[in-house]
Amino acid sequence: MNPQGERWTSDHVLALAPDAPSRKAGSRLATPGSWPETGTQGSAVWGLCKGSGSKPYQTVVDTAGPAFKCSCPSRKFPCKHALGLLLMWAGEEAAVTSGAPPAWVEEWLTARRQREQKKAPGEADETAARAGSAPAAGPEAARRRAALRARRIAAGAGELEQRLEDLLRSGLATADRAGYGAWDETAARMVDAQAPGLAARVRELGSAAASGADWPSRLLAECSLIHLLDQAFLGIDRLPPALASTVRTRVGLTTDAADVLAGPDTATVRDRWLVLAQQDTEEGVLTSRRVWLRGERTGRMALHLSFSGPDRALDLSLPCGLVLDADLAYYPGARPLRVVLGARHADPVPVTGPPPGGGTDAALAAYGDALRDDPWLDAWPVVLTDVVPIPGRGGEPWQLADADGESALPVDPRCAERAGLWRLAAISGGEPVTVFGECGHRGFVPLTTWDPAPVTL
Repeated sequence: MNPQGERWTSDHVLALAPDAPSRKAGSRLATPGSWPETGTQGSAVWGLCKGSGSKPYQTVVDTAGPAFKCSCPSRKFPCKHALGLLLMWAGEEAAVTSGAPPAWVEEWLTARRQREQKKAPGEADETAARAGSAPAAGPEAARRRAALRARRIAAGAGELEQRLEDLLRSGLATADRAGYGAWDETAARMVDAQAPGLAARVRELGSAAASGADWPSRLLAECSLIHLLDQAFLGIDRLPPALASTVRTRVGLTTDAADVLAGPDTATVRDRWLVLAQQDTEEGVLTSRRVWLRGERTGRMALHLSFSGPDRALDLSLPCGLVLDADLAYYPGARPLRVVLGARHADPVPVTGPPPGGGTDAALAAYGDALRDDPWLDAWPVVLTDVVPIPGRGGEPWQLADADGESALPVDPRCAERAGLWRLAAISGGEPVTVFGECGHRGFVPLTTWDPAPVTL
């Protein structure tokens, strides 16, 4: 548990990474064999990591900041050692056990405490709790910690607004010459402000400025979304509760799965849930699993997300084509999708044949409706029926065209090299098929088709 009363998740840790290589390198270090010594007390997490030299790197993290310190020469913030240590701490409690901090950790924590006490007398109690044995208990203390974090995020959002204003004043044409460094520094400032969601979006600005032709329009679109998110958080008290939950999630405030299931406003949905797709993604030693489901009675879409590490198994394994009679609790938001699995009322059973769906126009309408509620949404799960895959020619993207030839959806260009597209074309043979996937602003990502049993793409 951190001083905000929340236990960090692996996705929370990975959101702090300055770039994709750091995420992968940190994941590789999230193994006990890399750390001859680790420990935690209160909000402090520390460890000695084996390096290329004879002396291990000293790594310490204050999760209440968060703040990081490592003796390695890396200029990235946080470095791969801090990420690996946090992933191990978040993934398995036994991997990083409680204990008294060594002298070098105490020295750094004491220096941080002294600096913080000079900033604002009102934060002195919070600062003391960071390096102590435990944060203050009770609902009132939790409210104070949450309010303090909200103030920090608001300060970060205000700073980010100034950065965007400076960019627009100097002109977008100068952005491609700045490189990634300037944006990495801004992202690090958002990490300091305890807003990992804002940090992740800022890093996307660096990618947009180097994304090829027409990059200024993509950069402007990303800046607009960040500006919208900044303003939404700064005025969050005036937002409807569901939209306020979405904004909190987007800036990086997490909700514990147990709170989703047992919260005062929780309303579980019982249905026979068809497993539409299951996808595992590996980043070093960390694996994320996404399971998409559709309610047979309600027609609602759901996404179950879990993570695994060296000492932590994935929560749920449901092969495509099974039907699960269970309760699902949706995470709060204006357009809920992610869920926690509640009570199961029967064992999963296989079914044959595809689920009902719609055409390409219906898919675009579904994504548009979801985007209206959550402007920061990248894609929305949909089932396409009676579509024909059309391979791209001359650099053009693949398409999924309605059987009547009236409309078509482009396939996301990032899928162009996947063998699954040719598997889909072979199953189709030029005839209409049913395809499940995600429809977003980049195009459609196919995940499953039926022949008549489900086939993963």
